[in-house]
Amino acid sequence: MARTPDVSLETSLSRLSDWDGVSVFEPKIPLCAFEKNELYTLLTEGYGVKKFRVKQIYQWLYHHLVDDFDEMTNLSKALRERLGKSARVRTTLAGIGHIASDGTTKFTFKLFDDAVVEAVFLPFETRNTLCISSQVGCAMGCTFCFTAQMGLVRHLTPDEIVDQVVFAKKWARDRDQNVSNIVYMGMGEPLHNLDAVIKSVAIFKHEDGLNFSRRKITVSTSGLVDAMNTFMDESDVQLAVSLNATTDIQRSKIMPVNDRYDLETLMRSLKVLPLDKRQRITLEYVMLKDFNDTIEDAQRIVKLTKGIKCKLNLIPFNPHPGSPFETPEEENIEKFQEYLRSKKVSCFRRKTRGRDEMAACGQLGEPGERPLPKHLKKRLEILHSDRMNAK
Repeated sequence: MARTPDVSLETSLSRLSDWDGVSVFEPKIPLCAFEKNELYTLLTEGYGVKKFRVKQIYQWLYHHLVDDFDEMTNLSKALRERLGKSARVRTTLAGIGHIASDGTTKFTFKLFDDAVVEAVFLPFETRNTLCISSQVGCAMGCTFCFTAQMGLVRHLTPDEIVDQVVFAKKWARDRDQNVSNIVYMGMGEPLHNLDAVIKSVAIFKHEDGLNFSRRKITVSTSGLVDAMNTFMDESDVQLAVSLNATTDIQRSKIMPVNDRYDLETLMRSLKVLPLDKRQRITLEYVMLKDFNDTIEDAQRIVKLTKGIKCKLNLIPFNPHPGSPFETPEEENIEKFQEYLRSKKVSCFRRKTRGRDEMAACGQLGEPGERPLPKHLKKRLEILHSDRMNAK
């Protein structure tokens, strides 16, 4: 795995005390990597900024969404130059990747080491959701996900996560729109990069900054139970968990995480998570033709979810190169959902967006010429073989 820069407050203050410039692994200090209290410490102790100036800088970062210190016009030129020498406002080089026929827009973010991640702006009638990434690639090896073919390149830092939202908000503002919801469902397993995700969530929620409601932020996981429990202890935003199968044999074929945290362990942990009265866990279920889309699967979902405060999102599979799966027939999806609703399971179907531009769920990333991760390659070979034998 590639090295992830250390952007902690302690390291940043240490670097400022003996500044020797920037390098590939030590770029300028990113101001968006810090919660407000940390930014206060960094600016007052590291740069000698007066207290009232910290509030001004924070507003420039998250209210005005500026890209450069020169845009902070109520700061003196000397202060702007001092900040610009060793700090940076934006971490990534953002661009518009693709715009799908339904208005879904995929953004690309080039990082300091030339790695690239993607985020997706999803316009709906009543809200605009931004799907963001937490890692370059992913280590989980889910066989239905294109990102898995990259393997894990490295974790994102908090500022690299925050930059995705700031850029999207500015892009939307310029078009008289807004980002109302954030979902950590892009590239990567968010709870595998737990510290950076928790910090970025705190930055998004701060009332003096972007001020997102905790109910408007959802963090997803493939089912890392230990990290999930830690996350729920330290954060109060919404949680989504990828279920995607109804037996251990089935789930282990498509999700290696099931070998570590099987269905019994996962569902037992969901039953005891500390939720408030209005809070429910979202269970994600990617529907794969002739694999997990039968009425028998729906019957097992009813049993698995008993006693869990949850809602179920059905996600018809989005095709991508190298996949052994297909999207179920529309009739099968409708019957599956109707059965679950008849059994009083709160069940919704996620509207497919951006599929024609590889911007839909499970389609992000660019594996390039790198070889498939071994654990993913083995599972894909078995699934391709099973499919051929079934014909």
